[in-house]
Amino acid sequence: MEHNIKTWLYDILQSINEIDSYYENKPRVFNEYVSDIKTKRAVERDLEIIGEAVNRIMKSNPNFKLENAEKIVGTRNRIIHGYDKISDDLIWSIVINHLPKLKEEVSVLLKE
Repeated sequence: MEHNIKTWLYDILQSINEIDSYYENKPRVFNEYVSDIKTKRAVERDLEIIGEAVNRIMKSNPNFKLENAEKIVGTRNRIIHGYDKISDDLIWSIVINHLPKLKEEVSVLLKE
């Protein structure tokens, strides 16, 4: 695996770990997320980093196998350029449903 791709995969993993750290020692509760502007902005920033890292990977190697790569980059673009159209429900769904799968996928890729 190319050094740059490996670096970007580590960036993805680091951003997911940061999001996980916001919920250390406390349950993930949607209503608390909605009312905590600092956590919301931190999560959005980490999602931007994830999306940019995926974008760089795909530009470097368009055949790189990463599930949902286009959706991840699209989400990054929506957060940055369509910030006023991003719903808390969407971000929360990503955090709860999609990041654990991405974390596992990236961890496996980094072990190869």
